Amino acid sequence: MTIKSGAGGTESQDWASMLVRMYLRWAERTGMSATVLDEMPGEEAGIKAATIQFTGENAYGLLSGETGVHRLVRISPFDQAARRHTSFASIFVIPEIDDRIEINIRPEDLRVDTFRSGGKGGQNVNKVETAVRITHLPTNIVVACQAQRSQGKNRELAMKMLRSRLYDEEVKKRQAETDRLDESKLDISFGSQIRSYILQPYRLIKDHRTKFSVGDVDRVLDGDLDPFIRSYLMAKKTKGKLEIEPDDDGDVA
Repeated sequence: MTIKSGAGGTESQDWASMLVRMYLRWAERTGMSATVLDEMPGEEAGIKAATIQFTGENAYGLLSGETGVHRLVRISPFDQAARRHTSFASIFVIPEIDDRIEINIRPEDLRVDTFRSGGKGGQNVNKVETAVRITHLPTNIVVACQAQRSQGKNRELAMKMLRSRLYDEEVKKRQAETDRLDESKLDISFGSQIRSYILQPYRLIKDHRTKFSVGDVDRVLDGDLDPFIRSYLMAKKTKGKLEIEPDDDGDVA
């Protein structure tokens, strides 16, 4: 999962960091293993981007519906006038492909850069260039990893990320050649802005694809995403014919 802050500077960067925390807490709740592979800190607060690896049963199947733009509306803690701000962050989820699937990557198509890892992690992190950034020149896909103390392990993880990205690009390319624009109304309705997290003037989180909403904002931001994941999977299975509404206690009706 890659999380990137949108336009809006510090506001959106702080929102991106809130999303990272939300998905890490979701992983704790569900027993998933979650590792932050790469993180680019914001200029004043929050992050510009982060990549998280989730490991566990049905990890991709459960998280695939989180791809899209997530919108936050709140009173800004960075605004002295206490005005309401709208922030955006994008999420992109791809599966880690099986090692048995062959992806042809030529060494001459790669540019590998090493750099010092940022953030906490002990003396070795900041003094040795253990972090790795790989650029696939034909596609301009860039992946980076600084989760491990070893440059070799970071390179290995970065190559796995690159293979997954290239595989995903090829799948999308082939699908685009065969799909028609009106093939599925579900895909069209599940647009870029998938969910709004409203903290002001009222408190509500609403999924724009399924109409599912929950008023307990703090619980969701603390990782309770299963109701939203479940409603998406149900709606996807019925190809958008089922409108899912919350009942009084926030569960799927």
